[in-house]
Amino acid sequence: MHAPEHLLAARLPRWLLPAQWPDIGGQPALADLHLAQGRVLGLAPHDPAFVAPSGNAWALHGALVLPGLVDAHTHLDKTFTLPRMGEVEPGLLGAIEAMMADRQDWTEADIHARASRALQWACEAGTVHLRTHCDWWEPAAMPLAWNVLRELAQEWAGRLLLERVALIPLHLFAERDTALRLARTVAASGPGALLGGFVHSTNWNPQALRHLLEAAQIHGLDVDLHVDEELHPGAQGLATAAALLQELRFEGRVVCGHACALAAQDEAAALATLDAVVQCPVTLVTLPITNLLLQDATTGRTPRQRGLTLVKEARARGIPVLVASDNVQDPFCAVGSFDPLEALAAGVLAAQLEQPFDRWSESLCRADWLRRGAPAVPLAPGSSADLIVFQQADAWGFPSRTQPRVVLRQGRVVSGEASSAWSFASSHRPVLARSLA
Repeated sequence: MHAPEHLLAARLPRWLLPAQWPDIGGQPALADLHLAQGRVLGLAPHDPAFVAPSGNAWALHGALVLPGLVDAHTHLDKTFTLPRMGEVEPGLLGAIEAMMADRQDWTEADIHARASRALQWACEAGTVHLRTHCDWWEPAAMPLAWNVLRELAQEWAGRLLLERVALIPLHLFAERDTALRLARTVAASGPGALLGGFVHSTNWNPQALRHLLEAAQIHGLDVDLHVDEELHPGAQGLATAAALLQELRFEGRVVCGHACALAAQDEAAALATLDAVVQCPVTLVTLPITNLLLQDATTGRTPRQRGLTLVKEARARGIPVLVASDNVQDPFCAVGSFDPLEALAAGVLAAQLEQPFDRWSESLCRADWLRRGAPAVPLAPGSSADLIVFQQADAWGFPSRTQPRVVLRQGRVVSGEASSAWSFASSHRPVLARSLA
């Protein structure tokens, strides 16, 4: 499909721009993005007199542009199972019970079909990096979905990077030898595999958490935890993980999803936990859609609490915070579409996030926050030209009206249709742009 070489007069988020980027009327100046052979050559403040030397240019007139999206926390093994279930008890534990019953009838073909549909939706949304958790309930048996997800990672290579997290209940790490065996199995299962755990007050065991982290360290695995997904003020998972990571001098990257309990705890204690987390190689992931549905859920009663972690306080401390889809159309969450912008929209309302385009869109685009190593801001020269151009959204109402979009993967259009208003600019005349401001 069509591959533009220049995206002119694009409105990029402030977090993506160099510190010295000019402002016009209190807004970042529009940008010209230059591409070649599926890569980013560079970006510069928009020059209205620029003449494309060759190839095609899109005159975007201030249309919003983001790098490819990251969906840091999903559940492809469970997705799209809700239609075949009966009534599900509200809350996390009721959803677990319903899923345990449904999984008895899973087949490889069933998992492959449901997960493939999810990956197609994700690609159409503009996601280029997706991480899925996979329930792992037996200490000596690999789950049916694990290798299916590995096959899907191979099938979708080049279109979407798929990572797999072994989501293992904390009690299975109670014995150190078992923890080491689980980590060894995960490490030997191919690239893109991480060790994970479900850490909750109902299975709390600090020694088991130590074994999990030690086993990951020994086998060179990064870690991704479901931690404190509850509103119990006594939950200790995140605080204990931070202390253990410092004690072990953990070398990998640790992602902690949910951490809802922080919102129910005494503020001084919650902030002290965040002060400890900032000393560790930890990224927090918040899941607004699912946690708004699951937390403080009782039939016939309006919820009183929102179930989100302290995203503003975490960000203020420099802790990386990502926003992700989580469950989609399964007993944990009846809605969802594998569009991370839908999750951000819920987060903007629930957490009252300011400047969602210029600040919080970063929480959908930073794949480097999921891996060890130095930070790497998207769209650096030489990086893949994975971009999303929004046809109707503006920076003030974002993420409203973001559904109409054109997705570019390695510089080529893979989803959506370019607006006629962008008028494929001639290489022989200057391109005039008008700001949406």
